[in-house]
Amino acid sequence: MDAIDSALMAARAQFAITISFHIVLAAFTIGLANFLMVLEALWLWHGRKIYLDVYLYWLKVFALNVAVGTASGLILEYQFGLNWSRLSTQAGDILGPLMFYEVLAAFFLEAGFLGIMLFGLKKVGPRLHFFATCAVTIGSLISAFWILSANSWMQTPVGYSIGTDGRFIAEDWWAIIFNPSFPYRLVHMTLAALLGTAALLGGVSAWQLLRAPENPRARLAYSMSLWAIVVLMPVQIVVGDLHGQHSLKVQPQKVAAIEGSWTRPAEGAGEPLRLFALPDMTERQNHWEVAIPRIASLYLRHDLSSTIAALDEFPPQDIPPVPAVFFAFRFMVGLGLLMLGQGMTSLVLRWRQRLYATRWMLRVCVLMAPAGFLAMLSGWVVTEVGRQPFIVYGLLRTADSLSSVSRQQVVGATWTILSFYLVIFGVGLWVLLRLLREPPHEGEPGPQPTLADETGES
Repeated sequence: MDAIDSALMAARAQFAITISFHIVLAAFTIGLANFLMVLEALWLWHGRKIYLDVYLYWLKVFALNVAVGTASGLILEYQFGLNWSRLSTQAGDILGPLMFYEVLAAFFLEAGFLGIMLFGLKKVGPRLHFFATCAVTIGSLISAFWILSANSWMQTPVGYSIGTDGRFIAEDWWAIIFNPSFPYRLVHMTLAALLGTAALLGGVSAWQLLRAPENPRARLAYSMSLWAIVVLMPVQIVVGDLHGQHSLKVQPQKVAAIEGSWTRPAEGAGEPLRLFALPDMTERQNHWEVAIPRIASLYLRHDLSSTIAALDEFPPQDIPPVPAVFFAFRFMVGLGLLMLGQGMTSLVLRWRQRLYATRWMLRVCVLMAPAGFLAMLSGWVVTEVGRQPFIVYGLLRTADSLSSVSRQQVVGATWTILSFYLVIFGVGLWVLLRLLREPPHEGEPGPQPTLADETGES
């Protein structure tokens, strides 16, 4: 049993490493594709060359991100097949078609138009090129649609039956695809990708403005990224609240772990907001707890007196690792609040006409560059670790999904993967820093058509 547990933890650690690398690149692809689409639309609408220059500058970063992201995705597929073959056996009839749709509808759509997007601006003309940019953007969103549908089904499985051999059999594909948690997770993740990209672009542009304060193209990217944070962050907070309300209904022990609630408070006492604690899985209690009475009831039940099911109301073997979920959630929320403050501060500075001249704000944006993606990774920790010990919630345990592999095999494969990542991400990071060390300039390298190329006008 100890050998199985050891192999299981090694396999879970390997999956955490590979998915953490890949999900950031995938989210950056979604966010940057949307940013490029907006830039090209503004260029076609206003005809101002500055939009095209910024587009061509970030298009190079987009191409690099797609290349590295594809490599990380291949590694993810490899480790999935190596470590989780029993999951494929048990749930392959449902998960297999969903992943196939992702490849068929999204990968080929993205790949088919990516070449036009990267190299065809001068050849096909601005408007057809804009269509290619839109196709790549839509392809990235379709990819997220199918991936999140599959993952959400594992969180809230519906539309299935179980055969005599224990395998899941699809009965209602509409119910499977649009499972109960899917709408919340799709919107929440899409917003997270856009916000993570906005924070990163804002940080890079702020760093460039610290070196070249008058560069209009760096100013444009900086301004657009902060507008995105201002508009999207409040929406994300609302969506997160709705997602939390739904999770409370379908995965109550996950929410109990998020809150660090081991014992339900007395009736009418309300649920406290635990700002800090050290959850102890052995003693089933919190140490060094700092809490504000009743406040958690406001966002959990929208009143000041209701409580939630506590961890001691669930079988001990069904409780997730509380410390990881507890701290990841607070890290995610803390970064989200900092980004909200970043956006609100930018509004004040715009009103005072000091957005580009306030150097302390530029430095803050540089520090906040990874905040969106770190918050997104923390959210995935809450989602995936909070689902444990199940891989298909309530039906299939993670331990029962593991392949017949030893800990030594998994650890050896992990070191191989890390060596591969060291090379791929090391080279990718080196190229990225070379691309970003200079801000965008007029006449960025690449095809430089004018709108007159499309119409024949001068």
